[in-house]
Amino acid sequence: MNKQSIYGLTFDQLAASLAEHGHKKSRALQVWDGLYRKRVTDFAAMTEVKQDCLNTLEAHFVTETLTEHLKQESADGTIKFLFKLHDGNLIETVLMRHKYGLSVCVTTQVGCNIGCSFCASGLLAKSRDLTSAEIVEQIMKVQFHLDKKGENEHVSHIVVMGIGEPFDNFKNMVDFIRVVKDQKGLDIAARHITVSTSGLADKIIEFADSDLKVNLAISLHAPTNELRTRIMKINKAIPIEKLMKAIEYYLDKTNRRITLEYILLKDVNDGKEHALQLAELIQHIRQLANVNLIPYNPVDEHSQYQRSERESVRAFYDTLKKQGISCSVRLEHGTDIDAACGQLRSKQIKQSSGDNLGQGQVVVG
Repeated sequence: MNKQSIYGLTFDQLAASLAEHGHKKSRALQVWDGLYRKRVTDFAAMTEVKQDCLNTLEAHFVTETLTEHLKQESADGTIKFLFKLHDGNLIETVLMRHKYGLSVCVTTQVGCNIGCSFCASGLLAKSRDLTSAEIVEQIMKVQFHLDKKGENEHVSHIVVMGIGEPFDNFKNMVDFIRVVKDQKGLDIAARHITVSTSGLADKIIEFADSDLKVNLAISLHAPTNELRTRIMKINKAIPIEKLMKAIEYYLDKTNRRITLEYILLKDVNDGKEHALQLAELIQHIRQLANVNLIPYNPVDEHSQYQRSERESVRAFYDTLKKQGISCSVRLEHGTDIDAACGQLRSKQIKQSSGDNLGQGQVVVG
């Protein structure tokens, strides 16, 4: 594209860009308000902005790089969007309804190279990172959908848990967060934003130092190196000991609670012995950690894994509780529309190319 998406700029970056063309900072405030409060997509509709500034905007920026390719709505109100990027790639975004508000799960990469053996997202290798604009625009597209309904609903929460590893696209992910939590615009509270990582230790430390004050979730999924390496190849490069040191640094630096995500795989990591090993591993950080137990949805391409029995989930939960570990079981959303990370995208690519890409799922959000 010859023009840049305006959604990729933080407020300071927008102000600096306009200043280069001779416009005052007050113009940036007007533009920002038009984009995120009034949510106009045509620069000409920013009637309070002077024409010379509008000319600059038209000459250098665009407001749309994503187009809606497909949309599915669940009986529980979950909506899954499949967006097409300017280069033809497809990404997924999921809107989920909770008692506490409307949460959007965003994607940060086209494909994923982490290669977790239970995850549908990794069925397609990473081809590129999303720009910060492409991540922000996912939120805007969902908000536009809500605006059209005329019910005065707003995105209130964000989870960065869609396709890809957010910390493998660190700068763009951070710029995205700075845009959506800016109080002059969308004003999504930092405490309502959660970023999930498979455990890139160096980036966890950098994230702690960034002082963004948003929530962090770690995809742990196993209590020992042997087991975690078997189901998550990233553990070969970043073993649990290194990951735990990064987590300890994050907790010491921020004093913020973290979530440890643990997907339950039948007869693989869901036994009482695994719960006891997990409790021992995190006992020293239990005051600032919550374990989120995730029911697994089987993936056709990963047929070696099955969903844990309800009794096993309860036993795992009870064992952690008895060891003084805070834990919860994730509520599922949109199971009737395959609202799991990577599934809809894989299906569409399979239909269009005739290959054997997957129809699997792993729960998100």
